[in-house]
Amino acid sequence: MRRVLSLLCLTFLLAACGAGPQLSPLGPDAVILAFGDSLTQGTGAGIDQSYPAVLSRRIHRTVVNAGVAGEESAEGLARLPGVLAEVQPDLVLLCHGGNDLLRQRSVERLRSNLRAMVEQARAGGAEVVLIGVPKPGLFLGTHPLYRELADELGIPVEDEALGDILGDADLKSDTIHPNADGYAALAEAVRGVLVRAGALGD
Repeated sequence: MRRVLSLLCLTFLLAACGAGPQLSPLGPDAVILAFGDSLTQGTGAGIDQSYPAVLSRRIHRTVVNAGVAGEESAEGLARLPGVLAEVQPDLVLLCHGGNDLLRQRSVERLRSNLRAMVEQARAGGAEVVLIGVPKPGLFLGTHPLYRELADELGIPVEDEALGDILGDADLKSDTIHPNADGYAALAEAVRGVLVRAGALGD
């Protein structure tokens, strides 16, 4: 009986490892759009040290950096259609909402804006990965709305890296931005999500 239970637990764990939303494989000519605010733009490091630039070099794919420092989600929502039309990406990496949270804007409005951005990207034929942003506070942890929204929409989410990075003095340039090493760590975390979701090989 104990052996049967052990096998059942092992089967469950193996199934869980393969669970989660999947992405289409990214061909060598795929175009990825990194859309967001200063965390995408790369504030606190050089433009070639931003997470989209580092990710592009690591996965050998085009990653377009469309980050605008200081932007709130409502502004991002208004800007996104033009960027999608110009870039025509296969995949969108959406990292937005930090300024909303810092300025104590409505969390429900942020959720609605992020949902609309995901829907816009999908309507344009792109898949989406959501990157969670920490909520302000003494103990940095990603705001739960990112995981909740990703589960609702059935998309992959990276909701641990930024909290860990901004909680490490060696990986940040100021209280809300990584340094070059921090952005490199974020790029690696995003690459890991893409691998686990089937967009990239190991």
